[in-house]
Amino acid sequence: QVQLVESGGGSVQAGGSLRLSCAGSGRTFRSQAVGWFRQAPGKEREFVAAINWSGGSPYYADSVKGRFTISRDNAKKTVTLQMNSLKPEDTAVYSCGAGRTMEEITAVYEYDYWGQGTQVTVSS
Repeated sequence: QVQLVESGGGSVQAGGSLRLSCAGSGRTFRSQAVGWFRQAPGKEREFVAAINWSGGSPYYADSVKGRFTISRDNAKKTVTLQMNSLKPEDTAVYSCGAGRTMEEITAVYEYDYWGQGTQVTVSS
């Protein structure tokens, strides 16, 4: 069993930065890929970024490429999403998910465990 807890959300102005953390627990967390997804009001959950179990092969949605950076520290069981140059369209609830078998890392159904989410609001 894996449990995930997100933190670091908040409100910023456009152009600002936020750093989200996903803290994992459980024996198998270190062997799981972790992804960040977001969901804006009235929209479906969408992929943001993901990283494999070893911290390699980071993958980003086109909409955040060059602005967001995902990283992980398996010793601390933490995955971090550094978000720079934030835009109003980045406003959403951000959630992290974890899963072991990833044929399509951008797909919600690949993730077995989810956190509760953290709100990110970017004002213009």
